[in-house]
Amino acid sequence: MPPASKPAASAESLQRDKDARAYRRARRKARERAGEIKELNITAMMDMMTILLVFLLKSYQASTLSVNLSEEMRIPVSTTQLHPQENISVTVSLREVAVGDRKVLEIQNGTIPPAAKAGGKAEAFYVGAVYDALKKEVDRQKYIAQYNKNQPFTGRVNVVADRRLPYRTLMEVLYTAGQAELGEYKFMVMKNE
Repeated sequence: MPPASKPAASAESLQRDKDARAYRRARRKARERAGEIKELNITAMMDMMTILLVFLLKSYQASTLSVNLSEEMRIPVSTTQLHPQENISVTVSLREVAVGDRKVLEIQNGTIPPAAKAGGKAEAFYVGAVYDALKKEVDRQKYIAQYNKNQPFTGRVNVVADRRLPYRTLMEVLYTAGQAELGEYKFMVMKNE
């Protein structure tokens, strides 16, 4: 007799499974009609976030350069319509010379001390600490240019200088930049609106 009861039990369980599936199907259709989201497709969401991240990084790279302004730094004003380009940046204030965001040399009242110049002479134009920092940046850009044809070495430098800076100091920085293979200068100014 046990074999006869087994098919009846399986028929009962088959009916229960069938009813349960029909109930779940009806519940799913009711949720879909109500607009309820049954589950999130995390793969599609990650793809979307990756594309968004790439777009944001690309637009950040294409944005204009940022210059840290302070009371000590007063940039000249101009009516220029040109947009700045991504180049090596040299900032010269009345207190320091910085390459990129790194302070390279401390200066007094906009004058480079003679000890920082070639031979310790006041009349010299070559500033060793500025040359070393610029040469390191030039070498880095040349290395990148070897492997990335979209980023060629241009030999350009963006100069952000205080408008009260003595002309001699500016010439010393530009002469030193020229010695480091940076022969084209772009002076950064504030756009007069």
